[in-house]
Formats: sequence, structure tokens, C-alpha cells
Amino acid sequence: MNPSRISKLFARCRAENEPALIAYITAGDPSLERTVSLVEAMELGGADLIELGVPFSDPIADGPVIMRATERALANGASVAGVLEVARKIRERSEIPILLFSYLNPLLSYGFERLAKDAVAAGVDGILMTDASVEEAGKFVPVVRAAGLDTVFLAAPTSPLERLRQVAAYSSGFVYLVSRTGVTGVRDQVADTAAELVERMRTVTDLPLAVGFGIAQAADAAAVAKIADGVVVGSAFVRIIEGCNGSPELESKLASFTRELKAGAKAGRA
Repeated sequence: MNPSRISKLFARCRAENEPALIAYITAGDPSLERTVSLVEAMELGGADLIELGVPFSDPIADGPVIMRATERALANGASVAGVLEVARKIRERSEIPILLFSYLNPLLSYGFERLAKDAVAAGVDGILMTDASVEEAGKFVPVVRAAGLDTVFLAAPTSPLERLRQVAAYSSGFVYLVSRTGVTGVRDQVADTAAELVERMRTVTDLPLAVGFGIAQAADAAAVAKIADGVVVGSAFVRIIEGCNGSPELESKLASFTRELKAGAKAGRA
């Protein structure tokens, strides 16, 4: 099987000693149509990979900022099919890697075989399910992988070594490391537990490691870039989208903020 866009991205970043900037956006906020141009703005600002969020009515891992975005997106009629259509439109204009970021329920309802086929057709490169247990991953990972999609799982500071091994075994593309326990959201600083988790995870896998949860500014991105292969930012982007309320300046503000984060991440490797 040929390397995925995600694998190629991290290989390039490793060769250039540059951290990957992974940007999350809730598809459908402020609209499905606008999501395409927002992703373009983030890529223009330096985002290397897009986590395209599938809105779900019970986002238990998300803080208030993304929860509100999810509510707005659902009110706008966002669905799995709608998000895949957004991915298809992004792919028509860009080769940026796209990771479908979802909870298990919407994807189960859609059907994994159908999802895998439709996701590949739309140009999606991988799937991450925040509440999917690695103990049950064997039920759907083979279906998704057979279609050529990466599967990304999360590990937390509280994960025992055996669970880290399971996460590594079922992940491809990269492993998402949660910097701290709790829900997504902006914090004053990156948790100290992140560095320890990175060290533990490196003992069980050679996959690239990306750290997320609580990264809100360039200084945070620099701190993460010192220890990990990728920097994941979500709520900080979504907060800008919420604050702009669909204004014409939204794209330029997103591009500018992305540029700041990318510069911070690069500074962490200088």
C-alpha cells in the first residue's frame, strides 16, 4: 500500500526538522459551504493537516467552545454525508491531508464499510474517533485500513503501558497524545504531563506523535514542538470562528492566527 498523505507529511516534516501544525475545525460552523474557505485560509496560514470535525449531539470529550460550535453546525444541518461533501470540495482545491474527526455513534449509524468507501472517494486520508476504545478497535480498523485510510487513536497521561501498546498497534499515520486529562479547551499553559507521555509513547512506537488539548498560542506551540512531531490546535481556532460570527474578516483572521502558531512551532525547533 502506498504511503498516505498523512505519512508523507510527517516524513517530510521529519526530514526538514519541522513540526507539523494540525488544525481542527468543526464542519458546518458557520456553514458547510463556508467551512471550505476557512480550511483554505488555515492552509494559507501554514496548517499542515486538517482535522475535519463531524458534529455530534453528545461531544463528551469537548469543552464549551467546541460544544457550542457543534450545536451551531447541527442547527445548520451538518451530517456525516455533509462533512464528506465538504472534504470532497476541499480536495478539489488542495492536497492538504484531511483527518475525519468524529465520535463513534455517527460513524456507526453511517456504517463503516460505506464510510470507508465514501471517505476515500471524498479525498479523506484518515479517521479519528475520540471515544473509540482500542479494546474494540479490531471490529472496524481492518475495514477502514483496507480502504486505504489511516486510523488515529488517542493516548492520555493516565494510560498504562499496555494501553499505549494497543494504541500504537491500531494507529497509523500518527498517534494523538492528550496533553492532560479532561476536555478540550484553551488553557494558560501546556501541561507538564505531555513530555512524560511523549517519552513513554516513544518506548512503544516509531509513529509520529502529535500533542493536543490546551494549546492556544504561539508559545504553547513552541513548547510542544520541542518534544513532539506535531502540534494540534482546536478550540483556539473555533473560538475565533465563534467571535467573528461569520464576518467577512473571518478567513483573514484565521490565516493570521495560523501563521502565528506555525511560527511558534518552528521557533520551538530553532
